[in-house]
Formats: sequence, C-alpha cells, structure tokens
Amino acid sequence: MFDVPLDAWYVWVGLAVASGSVFGVASAIPAAAPPEATEAAETVDSVAASDYAAVGDHPVPNADAARIGAQSLSLRGSGGTTHARFRYGPITPARGSERLHDVLEGAPPESHFDSPTAFKRATNAARSDAPTWRNVDRISVRRVSWEGVDVVLVG
Repeated sequence: MFDVPLDAWYVWVGLAVASGSVFGVASAIPAAAPPEATEAAETVDSVAASDYAAVGDHPVPNADAARIGAQSLSLRGSGGTTHARFRYGPITPARGSERLHDVLEGAPPESHFDSPTAFKRATNAARSDAPTWRNVDRISVRRVSWEGVDVVLVG
C-alpha cells in the first residue's frame, strides 16, 4: 500500500540525483593530506624561545610552497593549504636578501654586514616585506645574536 512503484519516472530521477551527489562528494575529497603548518611553526617557536643561539630544521614533505611572514606561516600542497601563527615573534623571513639567507645557512653576520646597525636595518626591511609563496622542501630556522641585535631568521 505504501510501496513506491519502481517503474515510476520520479524514482529513477531521484536515484540519478542521489548518485550524482555521492559521486561529487567523493571526487572532491583530496587525495593527499594537507601539509602540517602547526608542526613547522612549533619548530620555529622552539628556536625563537631559546635564550641562546640555536638552529632548527623541519622537513615539509606534503608542501609544495610556503609563505612565511613575521607572525605566521602558511603551507600549500596538493591536499590543501594550512596556516599557523608563531607564539614567539616577530621572526625575520630570510627571503629576497642573499645576505640574510647566507646568515640563515650558517655564515656569521659580521661576514656579510658592516655593523650590527646594518644587520638590524636588513632584518627590519625583511619583516616589512609582504610574504609571497615560494617553493619549499624544508623550513630552516636560526637564532642569531650580534652585539645586541637578536633575530630569528626563517627560510
């Protein structure tokens, strides 16, 4: 008495719509996990919280690109984009400056800058630049102190 006749056209239309919806939802699920920005930010925070000169490295295997700002980090990969804020900051992104990048990689700041004041000017300029997406396979962090200029370089 309450059965729906299977030869009714509206049953087949409803079944087609439901099947299409299930297929659409299933195909929208990403194939890979999104990159983990929180873990990378925690690596930066652990170096930034140190009282002494420190170095850290964090691999980001699921990320294709990173956007590093003075207060936050974003990672983008095939699984999506994730964001995390730094607890200790501001940090200094070592992008756009070959000299800051060399210091991040281990060179002493006095070998690339004439004075601590010049080093401080370069770090302030790097902090004020707008962050951009850059290809990445790891995040490197270094805390540097030079005659009263204490910075955390990230690249």
